[in-house]
Amino acid sequence: MFWLQGAKMIMPFAWIELIAVGAAFLVYARHATDGERLVLQDGQLLVELSHAGKISREHFNREMVRVEPHIDDRSLIELSGQGRRVQVGRHVRPELRSHLARELRMALRAA
Repeated sequence: MFWLQGAKMIMPFAWIELIAVGAAFLVYARHATDGERLVLQDGQLLVELSHAGKISREHFNREMVRVEPHIDDRSLIELSGQGRRVQVGRHVRPELRSHLARELRMALRAA
């Protein structure tokens, strides 16, 4: 309607806005499935990290895993053992990471 009334610059700006919104959706969609999965089964701890469509997996022997904050209680949780290190807790609020580390230690001891 604005185009017909003589406002010729409305359509180019509308297209720019649509392209910007589409680009934002693509960026969001790329990271929408990001996450971390920890599975404790048969004496093994499987750590699966998904970031931007790439999945990395690490296996740890339950008895050989160390669970500790990387720097302080609010930093990422570092799992180490058998010469490998993995940081988890990116998707957990910083104030809850120490609670997650405590629960993970208890689950490793109980298994």
